[in-house]
Amino acid sequence: MRGFLEYVPGDSLLHRLNPVAKVLFAVLFAIACFCTGNLVFLAAMLAVGLGLAASCGMLRPTFGLMKAVLVFSLLLAVLLLLTTPVGDRLVDLPWGYIGTGSVLAAVTTIVRLEAAAIPLFLVFYVTKMSDLSNAAVKVLHVPYKYAFTFASTVHFIPVFMNDMGAIMEAQTARGIQFDQGGIVKKVRLMAPLCVPLLVSSVRKTNSSAIAAEVRGFDLRTRASGYREYPLKAADWLALVLGAALLAAAIALNFLP
Repeated sequence: MRGFLEYVPGDSLLHRLNPVAKVLFAVLFAIACFCTGNLVFLAAMLAVGLGLAASCGMLRPTFGLMKAVLVFSLLLAVLLLLTTPVGDRLVDLPWGYIGTGSVLAAVTTIVRLEAAAIPLFLVFYVTKMSDLSNAAVKVLHVPYKYAFTFASTVHFIPVFMNDMGAIMEAQTARGIQFDQGGIVKKVRLMAPLCVPLLVSSVRKTNSSAIAAEVRGFDLRTRASGYREYPLKAADWLALVLGAALLAAAIALNFLP
């Protein structure tokens, strides 16, 4: 089973797109979700995101992402319910009321966050970090140091998560039970794990820095990469589709 944010090989259309086109489409898609409050449009965007996930065989991880996003979005939804007295009165509160508009705003927030997160999430699973950083340098002329920093950050997230899992398994074998007790007890048990994780992280970071210097990191330029990443017809089509979705989201705000 693949870990969090680790590349999943495949031959889907999303896999074959230019890394820059994938990132730009995902960004345009996410911006479009935040440019409108039309619930029907956001629900359609959510359906499109799920369709993209299904096309590259990533439905199961996507549902896992949606569960995680749902926890955060529910907090925002409750906050909106309690602080946005809009529409017909449904429930009276000491400081106001919950109205039909409050419920609509809460549901819209949940759907918006779910829809916006899916394409951004998929990009990291269908794109190699090396291709993403090299394409950013070749196509967007991003300085290699910045592209490498971003790619390394994303790469180390699953590495650190795996290290944390291994440390927890070692502590569990010594009799520590992480799945019992309240939230305070769990926090107290997790706090001592930060020290070995920090030591392991520093060692890996230092080793990576030495390896990069040995391979001539400071001498690398945009012309150093041997692969080219030209934008093909499918890439331009994805960019046009992303721009069209953004334009449609903005246009919905001017409809009566």
